[in-house]
Amino acid sequence: MAQLFGRDYKTIRKHINNALKEELKNEVVVAKFENTTEHGAIQGKTQTHMVEYYNLDMIISVGYRVKSNNGVIFRKWANKILKEYLIKGYAVNQRRLEYLEKTIKLIDIANRIDEKLEGNDAKEILKVIGDYSRALDLLDDYDHKTLKKIDGNIDERKIEYKECIEVINKLRFNEESSLFAVERDKGLESIIRNIYQSFDGQDIYKSIEEKGANFLYLIVKNHVFTDGNKRIAATLFIYFLNFYGILYKDGEQTIDNNTLTALTLLIAESNPKEKEVIIDLVMNFLNNE
Repeated sequence: MAQLFGRDYKTIRKHINNALKEELKNEVVVAKFENTTEHGAIQGKTQTHMVEYYNLDMIISVGYRVKSNNGVIFRKWANKILKEYLIKGYAVNQRRLEYLEKTIKLIDIANRIDEKLEGNDAKEILKVIGDYSRALDLLDDYDHKTLKKIDGNIDERKIEYKECIEVINKLRFNEESSLFAVERDKGLESIIRNIYQSFDGQDIYKSIEEKGANFLYLIVKNHVFTDGNKRIAATLFIYFLNFYGILYKDGEQTIDNNTLTALTLLIAESNPKEKEVIIDLVMNFLNNE
């Protein structure tokens, strides 16, 4: 410590003694071990004596007491590390709390539609919520710096309203209802413009995944089509993912049909004020590593 903080032995010993008197317990911060060295006066002989070893608590305490340039450097470094720890720790805990709150909201939405669902649909919704709640485990990875940061994909291309209508028209052949896929007030065209909107040269929705999640949400929630709205929304969402090359990953569909059905039902039943948690839920599946 004398070498570390740039002061002599007596000064460091004084600070150690003061630390033991004022804040630290000797039996906790000090350990004594035998140390064998050559005898200073008798050639060929060795001598054994006890050496005190101090833990990190003592080093930090002395570092905050000693007056030297090295001491100042140490304190600045220690304060920086402490500040980073507090800020990052606070951020991680805040994110855990947000995930918990959002999971509870999802369960609340599921409860509101529980009586309306068939058994398989109910199971799929619970599975979706369970998958989302596992994001809490990802935060532990983040805490230990093992989580890979996911920014999403960027692509300048845009889907076109005309192409979406062509996709919808292919669905009409199996439908007898004259109201199927009848669009209300050019709602789909408005949504397409919405997901690509920008401000000050920057896209409002940065990634393809965020655009896609909002695309699905807005079609379902705005009841764009008189009949078959949820089915059309799911189909256009699949078209959107395929257009940008993110429908499949490692040979498997990014969001399988059962999960997509569950997501669509959750969107339909959710309140507008719950939009954030729904968007997070959809993106959780699209960004799933």
